[in-house]
Amino acid sequence: MIFGVPLWALGVIALALLVGTLVQGLVGLGLGLVGAPVATLVAPELMPGLLLCTAALVPLLHLARNRKEIDWRGLAWALPARMPGTALGVWLVAVFTVQQLSVAVGLMVLAAVLLTWHTVTVPITPTTLVGAGIISGVTSTATSIGGPPIAILYQHRSPVQVRSTLAVYFVLGAVFSLTGLGVTGQLEAREVWLALLLVPFLLAGFWLSHHVDRRVPPARIRNIMLLVCAASALVLLVRSLAT
Repeated sequence: MIFGVPLWALGVIALALLVGTLVQGLVGLGLGLVGAPVATLVAPELMPGLLLCTAALVPLLHLARNRKEIDWRGLAWALPARMPGTALGVWLVAVFTVQQLSVAVGLMVLAAVLLTWHTVTVPITPTTLVGAGIISGVTSTATSIGGPPIAILYQHRSPVQVRSTLAVYFVLGAVFSLTGLGVTGQLEAREVWLALLLVPFLLAGFWLSHHVDRRVPPARIRNIMLLVCAASALVLLVRSLAT
């Protein structure tokens, strides 16, 4: 047991974070999408704090390697909009169950992926950026999965811009969410310490992504990103409806 968490559960979470970091290094998101469902299954008491702590660390690794083509104009609309979304997310965590929140997020993400796969292209405008920022603030704070709303907007941009822009968004967004949870007493110190303990697995996943990235054609990045979003939504729905 470490901080009251069984070693087997930490091992499972560590493996999920490694895979999630690998995916995020390729397409710009994936840590929360892969890690959140697994962590909620084996140690729900650590959620969403543990994943939000790691969500603040991993993008810093990406920005250290690549800071090109960041869409600062888009972030200027999306990030401030995340703040009211964060406040709403904090309230939802206090009022609704994890199961209810997971079902809502899963349905929303799946619907967005299905709409954008072949039929709908969502334009990047101040209105859509503000809307995505609010939704992302809610879902990230409540379930630690906040990437899909922003990722779907940027799906047709270059892979480098997607990864760099999402990295900045995730770092600052995670800080907003953690601050909100901390102020309301819904963030435990052990979640922070466990996140630091798992840093070697994050580094390993990031290192692997650097080598795998050379083998993935840029044209496939968008499809991989949407597949990751859809898979996460299905996992959330199956997990929540089965409990």
